[in-house]
Amino acid sequence: MGIYTLTELFVGQIARIQRTFTDEDVKLYSTLTREFNQVYKREEAVWESHFEGPIVPGLLSEGLIIEVISKKLPGTACVLLQKEIIYSHPIYIGDTISAELQIIDINHQRNWITQKISCTNQHGKEVVKGQVVVFILPNKNNR
Repeated sequence: MGIYTLTELFVGQIARIQRTFTDEDVKLYSTLTREFNQVYKREEAVWESHFEGPIVPGLLSEGLIIEVISKKLPGTACVLLQKEIIYSHPIYIGDTISAELQIIDINHQRNWITQKISCTNQHGKEVVKGQVVVFILPNKNNR
């Protein structure tokens, strides 16, 4: 687990987390958000003509990305300022997704880092890509 100050971070630094998405994850998502889209349900057949099975809501993969930010890189108090995310392939219930973030820019004046996002499934296929900009709260000792 990484907990970094802005001065300890460097361009090229990488962090990863992996997670397998389950039916229960999707049910909890639907309960919390009140989105009950049929493409998330095994018992519905609306997805059959377009997908191999029920898909995972995009916000769950975004949650995995946020987990990398909050636990590993930078792993300290921070706020998401901007995100650009492309869902290039569906994530299916039962897929194991590896989320990798890499620092591509550091703005020391604003306490911002920009990270490239790449999420791949268990077959090595990239399913989500993009970038985020994160504001790292200054350390109380550095104010």
